[in-house]
Amino acid sequence: MKRLVLFFIGICVFSACGNEKNKDSSKGEVAAVDTLTFTYDSVKVYSKNVVKTDFKATDTTKAVISYPVFKNETLNNYILRQVFNYISEDEKATSYQDIATSFVKGYDNFQSKNVTSAQAWCLMIDINVLHQTNNYIALQYINSDYSGGAHPNTSFSYLNYNPKTNTALTLDSLIKKNQREKLVSIAEVIFRKDEKLTPAEPLSGKYFFRDDKFDLPENFYVNNKGLVFLYNPYEIKPYSEGITKLVIPFSTLKGITKPNTILTETN
Repeated sequence: MKRLVLFFIGICVFSACGNEKNKDSSKGEVAAVDTLTFTYDSVKVYSKNVVKTDFKATDTTKAVISYPVFKNETLNNYILRQVFNYISEDEKATSYQDIATSFVKGYDNFQSKNVTSAQAWCLMIDINVLHQTNNYIALQYINSDYSGGAHPNTSFSYLNYNPKTNTALTLDSLIKKNQREKLVSIAEVIFRKDEKLTPAEPLSGKYFFRDDKFDLPENFYVNNKGLVFLYNPYEIKPYSEGITKLVIPFSTLKGITKPNTILTETN
């Protein structure tokens, strides 16, 4: 099942390139989860250069960005900054509109120098609220772009934030300093079980772990089941294998978490 995830994502991305996104992300849509209320908004920018694709159809380069809007402006700015940092820290952008416009402008510059090209580009940024409590919010940030090549480049990131203190949450803020190796050991047992590997089976050849030694990604969030980690395409497996998720239940984290955190409170 995990191996099919990226395949369906690719279909969705190209569908978004050929058709306007079905999700209604207008400001009128209000979602209330626990204590934070937000709306979803979006920006869409289209190139005026229409091209004929290899499938003998017409298509237009476009950039579509969907994101939540909170009453907490500090949180809104934090989310926007993470997008800026992913795209380019040197990008002279101040808004989602700037990002979308810059992408389409880049295509238009390319097309002006390659007038016979039948290539259409696509940028999709989708930010969604995954989980909330009264002092925690987890967001999923999907960035998928296509500007030539065999397939789009797709990356998944989790943003973890405490809206009460207006601070980002890191793994080190949740796990005791001297217990990180213990966390990795617990995670490896679960990983091997998920991947149907024996406890002593080598990781070399099948996975891309550094020095063939199991390790955790920095990409995580907390849900009702426990601590969730995500490996992106190419991180530990080939692109065709898609993403890999690893869930560490709360029951296995006892003794290694810092007190009074999202990992020790009721979720």
